[in-house]
Amino acid sequence: MDAAEVKNESKEKEITEETPKQEKKEEPIESVACPAKETKRHSTTVGAKLFGKYDYNVTIADASLGQYISLKQLRYPHSFARHANKQFEKSKVNVVERLANKLMRGGTGEKLGGRVIRTHGKLQGKKAKVLKIIETAFDEISIKTKQNPLQLLVKAIENSAPREDITRVRFGGISYQISVDISAQRRLDLALKNIALTAIMGSFDKKTTLAEALANEIISASANSPDSYAVKRKNEAERMARSAR
Repeated sequence: MDAAEVKNESKEKEITEETPKQEKKEEPIESVACPAKETKRHSTTVGAKLFGKYDYNVTIADASLGQYISLKQLRYPHSFARHANKQFEKSKVNVVERLANKLMRGGTGEKLGGRVIRTHGKLQGKKAKVLKIIETAFDEISIKTKQNPLQLLVKAIENSAPREDITRVRFGGISYQISVDISAQRRLDLALKNIALTAIMGSFDKKTTLAEALANEIISASANSPDSYAVKRKNEAERMARSAR
């Protein structure tokens, strides 16, 4: 190696030794806590009351209906169609919400009690309005009877749920009517349908409000009164089934 190259290498070493590397100091990053968003949810814990007023401690005398009458402890019974279009999932829906679903209809479209009842869809899709109507009806029931309206609703369902029905079969070109037993799930469906229809018919083209008609029907059906339209429909269906045995 030449003497000039040796001198250059020695100079480079001296420069690197004289200028030490400066270490970068990392500045601490201050953590800023984001404020948590408050979400309002309806109470689903044990001990919640219906509409914040009525207790869920209800006895169900009919064992078969007890499997399908849901008394899920919700303050406002609204599942937002979580169980829709699923087989047998409606048994998980609160019974008060199922009653509200039966009231949200556009009319019967058939002749009942000598009249054609059509509400022109005034309650279709208006679930908050229907729940408010049911709450008003429950308040009237509580004032009139001094009892838990949820317990009276369960009694009304038990008294208006038919156990037998008729169906048409065909043998050799001749059709017959035979009596058949009704499943517990269909019994509950028919009872809620008849109670809701009675409330609509009782308030249609009258001064009586829907809440008042619903309260009167639940009270009369819970007492197994013959004046109840739902009880009449049950007795009529069972009478026709007995004659077709």
